[in-house]
Amino acid sequence: MPLPRRSPDGLGRARSAARRRGGSDVLARVLAALPMIALAVVLVALGGPVFAAGMFVLAVVCLRELFSMYERARPVIFGAIVGVGGLVAAAVLGDASSVLLALVCCIPVVFLFGLLQPGGAGVAGVTIALFGLVWIGLGFAHAVLLRESVHGGGIVVVVLVATFIGDTGAYFGGRALGRRPLAPAISPNKTVEGLLIGIVAAVAAAWFAGLYQDWLSGMDALLLGLAVALTAPIGDLFESFVKREAGTKDSGRVFGAHGGALDRLDAVLFSIVAGYYVWQALAA
Repeated sequence: MPLPRRSPDGLGRARSAARRRGGSDVLARVLAALPMIALAVVLVALGGPVFAAGMFVLAVVCLRELFSMYERARPVIFGAIVGVGGLVAAAVLGDASSVLLALVCCIPVVFLFGLLQPGGAGVAGVTIALFGLVWIGLGFAHAVLLRESVHGGGIVVVVLVATFIGDTGAYFGGRALGRRPLAPAISPNKTVEGLLIGIVAAVAAAWFAGLYQDWLSGMDALLLGLAVALTAPIGDLFESFVKREAGTKDSGRVFGAHGGALDRLDAVLFSIVAGYYVWQALAA
């Protein structure tokens, strides 16, 4: 059941309350993000099979959160897990075409696992599983593709830094200057002003990150930053839309009161895909 919409007065009160919470809320957000940042640093640094295995585990966690939100649809859980394993393996052993082929193969795989699932799985269960593979599975598979590409480790860092700084800039910018709601029916606290500040912050962060990569020109860094700046907020809004349709506030409890893995990685699932294709075009 969709969540009830807030009235304009309620939206104003919510934003005012968010501003009054001040530094304690900011500190809590930073502390909640630290484990994910540390994990990302280790995985990107190690690369190879360790990075791929980490992406598979994170993908399974995110899929489980999605399926918990839509539990009534009886999603084909094991079929989706096998499918995401195939997507990650295709990214390690092949290229983007191999990942697309693996995604096509996921359709009969999920269907067959649905037939074997206790109690069966209807169209809704198969659909949610395939939706998870397209949204979450392809995102993590492209993370592997990007890490395996030329200078992939550095580009993954640029994308992650731009995504994180852009999100932080949007948060602070929205709190300080936000007046016009961006998408009140989906995410009432996001504002147009916050979005614009986040875009500028993401592009600037990518450019500064590129200064430490002597093989990455300033223009290429700006183009990567722009791709991240435009796609990361869409990923954030998309997850908010999915949660609102499911009637839930957070995707999970991995980070306690600050939500689940999907809540922390929603923007990355879009920006990492954009980063991969932009980098392929720039490096060609």
